[in-house]
Amino acid sequence: MKRLSGWDILLLSSETPTVHQHTLKVAVIDAADFDGEPTFEAFREVFLSRLPALDPLRYHLIDTPWRLHRPLWSEHADVDLDYHLQQVRVPAPGNRRDLDAVIGAIASTPLDRRYPLWQLYFADGLTDQRVAVIGKVHHVLADGVASANLMTRAMEWDDGQSPEPRLQPAQPAPTARNVLGFAARDHMARMRTLPSAVRRGVVGAYRLRQRARQRRDQPELADRFDPPPTFFNRKIAAGRTFASATLPFDDVKAIGKKHEATVNDVVLTIAAGGLRQLLLSYGDAADRPLIASIPTATDVSPDRITGNALATMLVSLPVQIDEPLQRLELIRTSTRIAKEDHELLGPTTVGGFLEFVPPSLTRMVFRWMSRRQAPNQLFNVIVSNVPGPRERGRIAGAVVTEIYSVGPLAAGSALNITVWSYADQLAVAVLSDDSTFRDTHEVTEALVAAFAELRDATDESIGRVTRDEA
Repeated sequence: MKRLSGWDILLLSSETPTVHQHTLKVAVIDAADFDGEPTFEAFREVFLSRLPALDPLRYHLIDTPWRLHRPLWSEHADVDLDYHLQQVRVPAPGNRRDLDAVIGAIASTPLDRRYPLWQLYFADGLTDQRVAVIGKVHHVLADGVASANLMTRAMEWDDGQSPEPRLQPAQPAPTARNVLGFAARDHMARMRTLPSAVRRGVVGAYRLRQRARQRRDQPELADRFDPPPTFFNRKIAAGRTFASATLPFDDVKAIGKKHEATVNDVVLTIAAGGLRQLLLSYGDAADRPLIASIPTATDVSPDRITGNALATMLVSLPVQIDEPLQRLELIRTSTRIAKEDHELLGPTTVGGFLEFVPPSLTRMVFRWMSRRQAPNQLFNVIVSNVPGPRERGRIAGAVVTEIYSVGPLAAGSALNITVWSYADQLAVAVLSDDSTFRDTHEVTEALVAAFAELRDATDESIGRVTRDEA
């Protein structure tokens, strides 16, 4: 058996009929070099050969009798390939939009908790001898870093370091007596950590308050816990829509280097520019900065392939600013403040407190939130930036040309923007419900336009410096 962390339980208990908590992982594959015919049956065989390296895919949730403790993982469960591996056909002509529509439909239904919490879809019908593998993985199983590491294990690499462990035989589910014994020991272990968790929280909160008093006012940044109303902050529907695009990663890094900004700063600037355009096109006033929730990993070990080691930073997105370089400068300030607050509070402080929140309380709160028409009271939008592999991987000899990933929506916030760097690409994935946008590709188009605007402004600023030096 394996325990779930506080973050795991939060992500599991916050799922409702309209707020699904699965993530999506999409690999587009050039099947020209596939070893054999790229059929669904061949895909099943390839998956079975990689399953021994993917231990979390055999975790199965079990409840504690009488709910005396949180759910637990039972390891080495049976895998029902007829449920977990599915085949879908991308409709003609098989372009990006057609694939995105299929992904949105897959995202619209929750995972069945009677099985290990994942499914893989083999999508054929794409143009140019391509196929796609669409993974639907519950967030309780893996966060962004763990998912990236898990995906790395699933692929082949030129250095030949793909692991080849043996498949462990399936084990029977633990008995109620074993579960209760595990739960009792875990309860005692958790209670011993309560005083230190309280102490860290009190000290962290004091540090935050003291530092906030020392900072000068930043009127162009959002006030904490005061996100403005927008057309996408609303009660979300159960259906999902998906849209994707790619940006040249080298150009994104070059923009950051020029302005002494991180890749994440550039991503947030692009997000702010795209959201400004969307607000104006939908008739909203882009006169106040938005607040973005930025998931942050507290454990970036390359060996971690399961669980959630998370923290969340709230960053101001200055959508009220028209000039892209000014937006970038404000975001640099906002992210610096958010990172400082993150360290002052303590990266693991929130996760430590979540260890003591009863799952029943989480379920009650999130079900109430999902039924309300009110917007999210903490943030407007989720924006994630996940570093992926720097080299292209292969599956059965075929090159994986693109990788997309996107997390779930939150109650009162019908928009998630996730970027995943892979080789020379920055893959942009957008998830929304099916009632907010006329076409979710409006979001990716706005983000691409915001990137072009930022790149042009950077080139112009370089030109000004060159002329001034001359």
